[in-house]
Amino acid sequence: MKPYRELSKEELLALQEELQAEYDAEKAKGLKLDISRGKPGKEQLDLSMPMMDVLNGETVLNAENGTDVRNYGVLDGIPEAKELMAGMVGAKPSQMIVLGNSSLNIMYDCVARAELFGIMGSTPWSQLDKVKFLCPVPGYDRHFGVTEQFGIEMINVPMTEDGPDMDVVEDYVNNDPSVKGIWCVPMFSNPGGVVYSDETVKRFANLKPAAKDFRIFWDNAYGIHYLYDRPESEQPHILNILEECEKAGNPDMVYEFCSTSKITFPGAGVAAMASSEANVADTKAKLQWQTIGPDKINQLRHVRYFKDINGMKEYMKKHAEIIRPKFEAVLETLEKKLGELEIASWSKPVGGYFISFNAQKGCAKAIVAKCKEAGLVLTGAGAAYPYGNDPEDSNIRIAPTLPSTEELSIATALFVTCTKLVTVEKLLAEM
Repeated sequence: MKPYRELSKEELLALQEELQAEYDAEKAKGLKLDISRGKPGKEQLDLSMPMMDVLNGETVLNAENGTDVRNYGVLDGIPEAKELMAGMVGAKPSQMIVLGNSSLNIMYDCVARAELFGIMGSTPWSQLDKVKFLCPVPGYDRHFGVTEQFGIEMINVPMTEDGPDMDVVEDYVNNDPSVKGIWCVPMFSNPGGVVYSDETVKRFANLKPAAKDFRIFWDNAYGIHYLYDRPESEQPHILNILEECEKAGNPDMVYEFCSTSKITFPGAGVAAMASSEANVADTKAKLQWQTIGPDKINQLRHVRYFKDINGMKEYMKKHAEIIRPKFEAVLETLEKKLGELEIASWSKPVGGYFISFNAQKGCAKAIVAKCKEAGLVLTGAGAAYPYGNDPEDSNIRIAPTLPSTEELSIATALFVTCTKLVTVEKLLAEM
């Protein structure tokens, strides 16, 4: 079919009638489908069930240093859990704090501590007239929700194929002392699937912040979440931000986060923060009054199941086998049904959990609304932007992992129909 913008008004009207009939037929099915969040599917969760048998009533529940993990204590995680989680981000165990199941929880607490107590002796953010955060867009809605809740002003930074636009980042960070942080998902970014280039990471490490308490919130959520099994040398990679910051004389500038949330059980995983030893000490000084220690039994369970980071990486290949066909099915349908129409574009990720879809300007909210009306739930249009405000009203995040392959096929077909119908209606309205 010809690109939609080349169609006459009569052709568009005929197409609208055809698409409306398709949509009505889908709507009549009473579907209940959800591709809104990046949740592992049941098959993925089933992979981790043998972990439940690693520990039992006969197991000696001592960490390698003799700590009885059933008891209070060990504020920052057992030694072998530090070793395992350090392997995920290329850190030293001494740079790690290993806690409960949620890295988002750790990020939230980092912001809250900065607000209440300040960072390493700096003025608490809550006592300042203005606090700003840079937000690469499209980005992770829950990141933006954290800073919005604390009343922090959020500033959009455009994403490029190499990561955030570093000219914009450097201009703000190096010149405005009210800029205190930036959200980053450096590997298979949420939702665009972007992998930060070496140059981007080096430019981050060499920032010269106007604020001494500026911190990069480096959410390395998908560092080992590849979709394709390739030799290590052929996989996308990012430079080690902790090492690069040290080299640049900025060892304290970054908080790095990781977790097993999409590796084992999202509700019962292990999460960690890696940073300079000075940042770790500063964090622990406040953390000691917040908790007497995390779930060390669960930390031990994870370590004994995976043994080391190599065991975890091998295990991730099983996840890839399950979710790769889902991503490929969605991408194949989008290409087949929309590829020649010149009405949308989308990312083609090789890792991570999302596909970022860009409709025609002014169409995203209407597409999401039509999908919802027909029984398909998507992440809200605009969610990948601070304050839920996508200036172009074009970006939609697709999360293919949770539904079954059959459900995903139905969902993608409906999504395509809604995209076509909304676009045709917009083109007609413009005539």
